Formats: sequence, C-alpha cells, structure tokens
Amino acid sequence: MIDVQGVSHVYPDGTRALDRVDLAIPDGDRLAIIGQNGSGKSTLVRHFNGLLRPTEGRVVLDGRPTDGLRVAALAARVGLAFQDPDRQIFAGRVRTEVAFGPRNLGLRDSALETAVTGALASVGLSEQAEHNPYDLGFSSRKLLALASILAMGTPTVVLDEPTTGQDLRGVERIQAIVAELAAAGRTVIAISHDMRFVAESFARVVVMRAGQVILDGTPAEVFAEASWEALASTYVEPPLAARIGARLGLGSTPTDGALVDALVRRSA
Repeated sequence: MIDVQGVSHVYPDGTRALDRVDLAIPDGDRLAIIGQNGSGKSTLVRHFNGLLRPTEGRVVLDGRPTDGLRVAALAARVGLAFQDPDRQIFAGRVRTEVAFGPRNLGLRDSALETAVTGALASVGLSEQAEHNPYDLGFSSRKLLALASILAMGTPTVVLDEPTTGQDLRGVERIQAIVAELAAAGRTVIAISHDMRFVAESFARVVVMRAGQVILDGTPAEVFAEASWEALASTYVEPPLAARIGARLGLGSTPTDGALVDALVRRSA
C-alpha cells in the first residue's frame, strides 16, 4: 500500500508543486491521475519510488516511510515508466535495455531471460530485440520503456502518459497490459490526458489542480455531470461517451451498445 500523508513538495525555484496531499492507494488498485499540465501529477508519482522526497509530510510504502529507504530499494517495489522514454533509455540494444532493471534486482540466467522475453512479447517488440532503441520510432520507444518496467515484476507499476504517440492498436495493447497487471493483483497507476483510456481502463480516478486532489472516485462519479465544473477548473473534459451519456440519460460511463441503442431510439 502507498499512503501519502500531508505531502507537499517545493522545487528549488520556489514552485510549490504539491500542497498537503493525502492519498491512500491500496494493493491492487487501478488508479488514473488526471489534471492540467503543472497540476502536480508527475511530481506526486515520483515520490512513490523516491525520485523526489517530500518537503513536508511523508510517503509510507507497505508500512515503512520512504524517507528511510534508498531509491534502489524503492525501485524493487515501484516501477515508473517516464512520459519521455528518451529520459529512461540508454542501452545500445532493445534486449539489453529491458534486461537492465531485472538484472539489478538479482535475476539471472533463465529467470532473467524469461522476464525479458515476456516483457518484449507483451509490448509487441519481440522482433526488435536486437535493434538499437534509437532506430525505433517514438511510439515503439514508449513501449520499450514500458517493457523495461514490466520485466522488473514490481508489485506497483506507474505509467506516465502511456498512450502518447500510440495509434489505436498501441492503445489497445496498453489497455490489455493494464488489465493483465490488474488481474495479477498488481497495483497500476497511470497519469493520462486520454480520458477515454482512463474511463475504460481504470477503476478509480483522482483529479488534481494546483498541487491538490480535488476529486477522487470511480470513473462514473468523476465523469458525472455534477463533476464537470470541477473538471473544467483543471482543463479536463469528460470523455465523449460521458457527455453523450449525460444527454441521453445513460449515466457517465455508458457502454457502446447502450449508446447505439439510445441513438437508434431517438432517430426512430
């Protein structure tokens, strides 16, 4: 469990990126964090694996305050795939890149090979295993960064804007990975501006504005019409299905079938 207790973070230039955030993330949670750029989303998740430390308050991971744990120890519990894959990729071969994390966690021989092969298969990069990462396009490098985290087998996986640069097939692949991680009981946390991806893939949504949590609930609750004013205050629009669903009386997370049936009835 990740327990954020009154956490504030002030950068050296004086920017107060987090302001007394309280947030409990139980094991196995499927959580999306949304909000405008600069609302504190990335700053918050970087506290989970020790890349940033609180200016005030504390983060508790599995009952232990993270301020007493090294980044290496936290990395074995929380894997973070950055928004910009080029800040994460450094090896000269795709396979070497994916192997780096699990090797540092102690995997060797067949266990390491299994972890790497499985991660590459999950993201669809098996055939590129011997390529130089920088011969891949941006969307494939995003998937490579994700594979590097999957191979580590961390109980918690954090994805920063995972669908950026992905086509429909890439988004569907990431949705399938999120579902597989959740089915395995692992905690999945994602930052995203893709509201359809959020609504379809996550059981809980946290909305941030100016370093604070302003909404926390299920997609049906967060994208309900009653929350639209709060969403607008952090420049978030509910997904199209939520807006149509509200107008048709179908709620904020209607199924595709329900939408089609309602539109057919209205046009009859």
